[in-house]
Amino acid sequence: MIVNKNIASFVSMLLIVALTACGGKKQKAHEGEKHEEMGPDRVELTAEQAKVAGVALGSVEMRPLSGILKVSGMVTVAPDRSASVCTPLGGYVKSIAVMPGKLVQKGQVLSVVENQEFIDIQQNYVEARNKLEFAQAEYKRHNELYKNDVYSQKSVQQTTSDYNNLRAQVRALGQKLALVGINPARLNENNISRAIAVRAPISGYVKAVNVSIGKYAASADPMFEIVDCSQLMLELTLFEKDASKVSDGQEIRFFINDEAEPHRAQMLQTGKTIGADRTYKVYARVTGKCKNLMPGMYVRADVKAGTEAVTAVPSEAVVGFDDKHYIFVFEKSKTENGKPVSEYRMVQVGIGVADKGFTEIVLPAGFDMKSARIVVKGAYTLLSAAKNAGEMSC
Repeated sequence: MIVNKNIASFVSMLLIVALTACGGKKQKAHEGEKHEEMGPDRVELTAEQAKVAGVALGSVEMRPLSGILKVSGMVTVAPDRSASVCTPLGGYVKSIAVMPGKLVQKGQVLSVVENQEFIDIQQNYVEARNKLEFAQAEYKRHNELYKNDVYSQKSVQQTTSDYNNLRAQVRALGQKLALVGINPARLNENNISRAIAVRAPISGYVKAVNVSIGKYAASADPMFEIVDCSQLMLELTLFEKDASKVSDGQEIRFFINDEAEPHRAQMLQTGKTIGADRTYKVYARVTGKCKNLMPGMYVRADVKAGTEAVTAVPSEAVVGFDDKHYIFVFEKSKTENGKPVSEYRMVQVGIGVADKGFTEIVLPAGFDMKSARIVVKGAYTLLSAAKNAGEMSC
């Protein structure tokens, strides 16, 4: 990370050198000698000043860097590990068997609801099944008589149609019974019930109970919410500019509350669309056991960005001022007042990840990185000179 250093300490040192090295130039300027004017992005140092400041030159390189992205998000679960439990046909709540926070197993009874419609469906099913038995017998008998030329083809067709219609009716009613949790194979005239059990579709913890005894629960109203916490996930929010720095399988360290001990996760899936706020979502699977971790918790995460070759310079070469970042490029050598002088140009750059003493930079359009010689040491001295040009220029 680039940190704006306190440059005041350089000013006093360079001021002494500048007054000594540049005094002759100012005096001659008063005598009529032509003085070279420089732009606000240019700065000069004599050989003596450059030596005192420890200025050294280098170049922009292509280097593989991996950095740390600091992001935030929340703990969540995969869609197939959470459930909203409803009763398909609605009904009045007769009893409730669980409370929020209770661990339940798949198939466990959560509640019992009553509805007259349950009775009607069971009655219709039993009656239709009894009719089907009679129709099946008639179907077989009529086919035998038809083979013996006793029954007409029309009578057989009518019997066959009635038989198939009853088969479809019994099958449809059986599916309705299964939908509300009644096993059609076990239903008979003696065990028709007005109540059904609402069961847990997955194993997990009861997150919410949205009903009370005597309340009518409509088919669209979630009665219970269940969350399986055995495999938690992270939903992290990244900025658009960081899209190329993350990929599936990357390691993530994250923190909850004020804990200093990091938890671990692994990138599972990166987002494929950018939101209106120019961010996108990535999802990671929590690895290992985390006792205090619960869905809905806020997390702070460090994502280890992918390694790739980027334009980079030594971190010391990048200086910061007024929330902007710069590098200095050597322009030319010349002689002023009989002294060798070097001229440098200040170039604004964008910065990216920092790793192993190098920082990724984004160069302006048209910058020739192959031929450019940049200041890799002493850049803060040049920044001091540039920002105090009235006193520091030669």
